[in-house]
Amino acid sequence: AVVAPPPPAPAPVVTQPSSYMVFFDFDRADLTDESRSIIARAAAAARNGQQVRVELTGHADRAGSDQYNLRLSQRRAEAVKAAMLQHGLPANAVATLAKGESNPLVATPDGVREPQNRRVEIMLP
Repeated sequence: AVVAPPPPAPAPVVTQPSSYMVFFDFDRADLTDESRSIIARAAAAARNGQQVRVELTGHADRAGSDQYNLRLSQRRAEAVKAAMLQHGLPANAVATLAKGESNPLVATPDGVREPQNRRVEIMLP
């Protein structure tokens, strides 16, 4: 008797990490209406994708001292985390990290105010 070969294994589903960015005004950690909308989309994607972990990385521009910008970037990450929790994500699933001015999106000399560097990156790995 001829035995048919087994069917091919289904292709593995590869999910690409999703990322979102929320930007901030100079020396501020409060959320704008636009940033709240971005956070809502990120939270919905995390819930729909059954994400068990969300990573928030806060950043600052190069105006101000390293220490101050590190604290400011942490406040920004915490503000985004609070909003994510309001959208139903559990606190233990949302991790925050502060980078201060150490990882700019746009390279600038020290002391330069660059809006693109004042951000929190939301990663759904």
